[in-house]
Amino acid sequence: MRNTDPAWNAQRLAELGLSADIVCRALDRASADVRMITDLDAPSARGYTFWTKANRYLAEEVLPLEWGHTQRDSILRVIHPSSSHCITAISGDGAVGNVRRSVRSKNPKGKAMARIVDYNEKFGTALFTRDEVLYGRELDQITMWCLLYKREKGKLLAELSLPTRMEGKYVDRWLERIPIDVSGLDDPGADIGLLDSPGDGGEGPDVMVELLAG
Repeated sequence: MRNTDPAWNAQRLAELGLSADIVCRALDRASADVRMITDLDAPSARGYTFWTKANRYLAEEVLPLEWGHTQRDSILRVIHPSSSHCITAISGDGAVGNVRRSVRSKNPKGKAMARIVDYNEKFGTALFTRDEVLYGRELDQITMWCLLYKREKGKLLAELSLPTRMEGKYVDRWLERIPIDVSGLDDPGADIGLLDSPGDGGEGPDVMVELLAG
């Protein structure tokens, strides 16, 4: 689903428990942290910092509104009070914020993300394990939206989108995309898409182990 009407997009964000102001405050604070990083830090520090801080500040915005939070599988998620959906912030590649053109995740994702995206594709936005006690259902069965962000030509771009397919390790199919106007934010001043999480989607590399006869 694609819609370019600002009023409709604002209403849709509200239905999901968000607003452009909430997103702007989170991304603005993350940008400020990135600008504190220098070339003496690790090469991937800016991308990693923006990813983790964007998720942290988003959580700080919505936790007072009775949202939940989890770091399971190194996917940082805030969970709506109804457990109908959750949100994670990741870097995007392509036309972030422009629903007339295609977009995908910037960095490769692992098996945990693949499971969630597969559930999204099967069940869309349809509304006693530990997860069921906490959330009313298994965590992997809570529809997950992605807050995609990107820096392009000195400007921040953002959208909230519902992933439904992965091509290899990249999320590239979306059931719904909601552009978010973050044009008033300051430039982070560096590439913020180098790394979303430690390792491959929070999962280590596949390693072949051979047992040697002794």
